[in-house]
Amino acid sequence: MAHEQQPEKLIVAGRAFSSRLIIGTGKYKSYEENARAAEAAGAEMVTVAVRRVNLTDRDKPMLVDFLDPKKYVYLPNTAGCFTADDAIRTLRLAREAGGWSLVKLEVLADQKTLYPEMEETLKAARLLIKDGFEVMVYCSDDPVYAKKLEDAGCAAIMPLGSLIGSGLGILNPVNIRLIVEQSSVPVIVDAGVGTASDAAVAMELGCDGVLMNTAIAEAKNPVLMASAMKHAVIAGRQAYLAGRMPKKRYADPSSPLAGLI
Repeated sequence: MAHEQQPEKLIVAGRAFSSRLIIGTGKYKSYEENARAAEAAGAEMVTVAVRRVNLTDRDKPMLVDFLDPKKYVYLPNTAGCFTADDAIRTLRLAREAGGWSLVKLEVLADQKTLYPEMEETLKAARLLIKDGFEVMVYCSDDPVYAKKLEDAGCAAIMPLGSLIGSGLGILNPVNIRLIVEQSSVPVIVDAGVGTASDAAVAMELGCDGVLMNTAIAEAKNPVLMASAMKHAVIAGRQAYLAGRMPKKRYADPSSPLAGLI
């Protein structure tokens, strides 16, 4: 009952969040729709592709005019970076522009799969942490690399559920579960969620949060989907904390048979 009255917070790099749902700022029809989706999702953190989102040109619509940086924690990310050097340069520019030190690192291997290039990711993470950044890191669902990233000092481990933008859901629950069990920093599923049940599955596996963009932005009704995702993350977290019943091979009557007339 205590969990219902006082939901535990998600703690990332010493910052506390009530919401365990992080949403993106790409692919929406407009910044206005993005803002309504963020509101419906109850999100407190939004990822921002610093190479693609207008943060400085006052002659065009600016993200900050719709998503107030005082209300939402901006999480600059390195979307579109394919080398460690590129990612590091991008985040240093972001820090100069907005003073951001909490960042999302992603270094991709190729355009077709957008799969994380883990060698370059680990290299970039080490250098960024040395440079004073707090790094939330997008990675493969490989428990060995996840551990290396945690040991390097990453603030959160963010394994993919499936390929970015695919909506295929959690394809490897066994590996996600292994990563959750071994990690002492938050584990946040990042990429591949398509609908509310995918988000609930991630949370039921014990993940600390879910990050998504396309699942909301490309839904027929993004604002309604954002609301669905909010409830799915909460429900999945509560189910995990409650501890599900064991699966059984045969039926088990709801009412005990003993004492029947």
